[in-house]
Amino acid sequence: MSNTSVQSVDRAIAILEILAREGATRVTDLAVQLDVHKSTAFRLLAALEQGGLVEQSGDRGRYRLGFGVVRLAGAATAQLDLSKESRPVCLRLAEAVGETVNIAVPQDGDAVNISQVRGPAAISGHNWVGQRTPSHATSSGKVLLAFGALRLPAEPARYTPSTLTEAGRLRLAEIRERGWATTVEELEVGLNAVAAPIRGSDGSVVAAVSVSGPSYRLTPERLPEVGALLAEGAREISQRIGYYR
Repeated sequence: MSNTSVQSVDRAIAILEILAREGATRVTDLAVQLDVHKSTAFRLLAALEQGGLVEQSGDRGRYRLGFGVVRLAGAATAQLDLSKESRPVCLRLAEAVGETVNIAVPQDGDAVNISQVRGPAAISGHNWVGQRTPSHATSSGKVLLAFGALRLPAEPARYTPSTLTEAGRLRLAEIRERGWATTVEELEVGLNAVAAPIRGSDGSVVAAVSVSGPSYRLTPERLPEVGALLAEGAREISQRIGYYR
């Protein structure tokens, strides 16, 4: 590696350290601290931005650390609190859809809900936090099944007349292709849900974000629209916990 290349690496590291210490910073201020021309600072920031390590803040002309830094944290990423990092996204989804939003993780063959945000139309909704739910009869469980985080039970139980107990009818390949899963009164009569996968730093699916609500509000016709919203939200949560594609 040439001296020029080493110098560029050193300056890029210095930019990351400045942003970590001072937060969103103007390009001109970065150039002064690095003792380089503004155009040089711009080139370094462009390279870092392409890698997701920095991003432009809402304040025009300022840059801040990007979510790519989380990806590079390696082992530290595993210690990030999924509930905490997903909450801003879940709050936004709950407000947009008007229904309850949950985060579920795989545990001992089931999907376990670890956090919940209630939408404005779900004030008296059921509290799912801490509850284990069957993989084949919930939208979160189906997502975790489809992406290999869970396995289908040998003898799936039937909870309602609509519960799907045969692997072929779960359409796991279709879930993987479109990026979200649904349940229509398969766990409880009158309850519908849709979920999307959350990926960890290595790209594997580690959790699911779901929206659930009464079938008269969360109708089958609404599920594709909500599924698209959840897929986008799931991508943001994935980035927050270290996934960068």
